[in-house]
Amino acid sequence: MFLYGFDYYFIALVIPAMIFSLAMQIMVKGAYRRQSRVTNARRMTGADAAQRVLLYYGVRDVRVEMIRGTLSDHYDPRTKVIRLSEGVYNTPSVAAVGIAAHEAGHAAQHAQGYAPIKVRNSILPVCNIGSMLSVPLILLGIWLAFSPLVTLGLALFSLVVVFQLITLPVEFNASRRALRVIDEQGLLEGGDYAGAKKVLNAAAMTYVAALVVSLANLLRLLTRARRR
Repeated sequence: MFLYGFDYYFIALVIPAMIFSLAMQIMVKGAYRRQSRVTNARRMTGADAAQRVLLYYGVRDVRVEMIRGTLSDHYDPRTKVIRLSEGVYNTPSVAAVGIAAHEAGHAAQHAQGYAPIKVRNSILPVCNIGSMLSVPLILLGIWLAFSPLVTLGLALFSLVVVFQLITLPVEFNASRRALRVIDEQGLLEGGDYAGAKKVLNAAAMTYVAALVVSLANLLRLLTRARRR
C-alpha cells in the first residue's frame, strides 16, 4: 500500500488533518458530556423537543423513537423516524434538547424539499461505491500502469469529497432550524440556550474535520498518482 505509506505527503497533509479531526471529536464529546449534566429549566426531554420542532415546521408524519448507544441520534428519511439515543430521548438535559431539535431539523428539511439535502441524497449511492472502490482502483491502475483506472479512482474519490462538502450546509441549516425553534418557542433560555448552541457548533465542526481529512487524502492521491 505504497500510496498510504509514511511518505512526505502523508506526514505533511494527512496527519495534520487527522489530528484536527481527532481534536473535533474530543471537543464534541466534551461539549456533550458537560451539557448532558445540566438539567434545563423547563425539564424538557429530547423527545419533547423533537416533537416541538416538528410541530413548528408542520411535520406530522414523522415518529420519534429511542435507540441504544451514545451520540447515535439520527433521522431516517426512508421510514420517517427520528431515532434518539437513550441519553437524549428521556433526558431533560440541555444537550438532549439541542441534539433532538437538530435531528428534527433534518426531518423539516426533507418535508420542505431543502435543495442541498436532495442533492446529497441523489449522489449518495455513487459516493458509497466510490468510498469502497476509489483507492483500490487507483492502486490497480498504478500497478498496471493504466491511467484510465487511476483517473476513474480519483473521480470516485472526488465524489466523496463533494458529498462531504454538500453535507456542511445541510448540517448547519439543521442546527439553525433547531436553534430558531428553541429560541422562538422558549424551549431553552439564557445559559441553557448558549449550552445547546455550543453542543451543535461542536458537532458541526466534526463534519468540517471530515471534509478536511478527505481533501488532504485527495490531494495526496492526486500528487502521488501524477508523480507515478
